[in-house]
Amino acid sequence: MFARDVLPALIIGVPAMFVLPMLFDAYTLTVLTAYALLALSLGFIWGFAGILCFGQAAFFGLGAYSFAIAALNMGSAWGPFFIAILVPAVFAAVFGALLFYGRLSDVYLAVVTLVMTLILFKFMNSSAGEIYKLGDARLGGYNGIPGFETLTIPWDPGEYLYDESLFYFAFGLLVLVYILLRVLLKMPFGRALVGIRENEQRAELMGYDIRLMKTIAFSIGAAIAGLAGCLFANWAEIVTPALFSLGQSAEIIIWVIVGGAGTLLGPVVGAAILGYTKFLLGQQSLIDNTFVLGVILILAVLLLPQGIFPSLVRLWHWLLARLPSAAPLRRRSGRSRRDKDV
Repeated sequence: MFARDVLPALIIGVPAMFVLPMLFDAYTLTVLTAYALLALSLGFIWGFAGILCFGQAAFFGLGAYSFAIAALNMGSAWGPFFIAILVPAVFAAVFGALLFYGRLSDVYLAVVTLVMTLILFKFMNSSAGEIYKLGDARLGGYNGIPGFETLTIPWDPGEYLYDESLFYFAFGLLVLVYILLRVLLKMPFGRALVGIRENEQRAELMGYDIRLMKTIAFSIGAAIAGLAGCLFANWAEIVTPALFSLGQSAEIIIWVIVGGAGTLLGPVVGAAILGYTKFLLGQQSLIDNTFVLGVILILAVLLLPQGIFPSLVRLWHWLLARLPSAAPLRRRSGRSRRDKDV
């Protein structure tokens, strides 16, 4: 399991972590890494557990706000770092239990999670008064929360994680989360999740508590989204209600669809490509960003229905099969099949 799941991620991820800052700005790479983690969280629960959640932006925003509020009250950043992961996970565990044990169908679950996100968006926008305080932290309404402590180097509290150091930290977490999810999916729990995605009734008849397993998977996805929100808060150094917006929720789903649902690398690729495209489009005002992203989604669904990453994998296997060195192998396999038929 280690050789097949961990080593490839390390062999590709570690060199990429040092090569990418030579090609792109570290500041941009950091937010793209946060987006990749966010897309990975939805790719896991949707692609492998069959849970279509329109509220992943809610956990993203909860992680960012939890970090900012805790950092203002605690005066440090590493405690809030873990709080930002824990709060969305606990919230998702409670909320998910209500949904799954209530036996909501997939369509209603998607609608309810979207409504939850919109409620949080509305509440955060309306929290500008003096009464909206948690300890020393004012929620700030549509202005958000600025001026909180950000992550520092653990052995040197006076040195902040910023620019390239923050990117290295974020990218390392992305690789770590990817590896942990790969290992989890190879375990009995992960295999059962895929079975539930394929046929819930059959999995239940085999003795699995599908509602409990979906709740756990939902909570894991929320924890990863909360981690992405924490990294985003450290990158932006301000959190605003825009993190809960409908546009943010839609973008996450687009990243996963374009990259390739049902894979772990697909959402990462989709978030990186579309996030960078959005960054480039933000530097001009001639074309509306939403229009471009919509066109990309339509073309991806029509031309690459399985997503960019699965299509690239199929193309790679197709090219390998047509290499001259593969011809003798094909001839031998063809003779063996003919001999067997005879």
